[in-house]
Amino acid sequence: MEPRRERWTLRARGRVQGVFFRAHTEAAARRLGLVGWVRNEPDGSVTAVAEGPIDALEALAEAMRQGPPAAEVEDLEIERGPARHDLEDFRIVR
Repeated sequence: MEPRRERWTLRARGRVQGVFFRAHTEAAARRLGLVGWVRNEPDGSVTAVAEGPIDALEALAEAMRQGPPAAEVEDLEIERGPARHDLEDFRIVR
């Protein structure tokens, strides 16, 4: 039986733009076998939408909380929802 899949929207706030945060998130998501995307937001935050097994999503959330060395994550907001199965890979979008 396959593990239950969900789609999470994760928004990181703090010093998360201009510090390779999107590349860090993309690498973690791909390593974990997740699909989705990550982008910078006009307010200075970074949003990621990721879909996959819950344990992999939890690992991505932890990777985003840690961030790359130059980042300072002050808050990570997570919105959980059902998987939609409409994504093929994980990428940085603009």
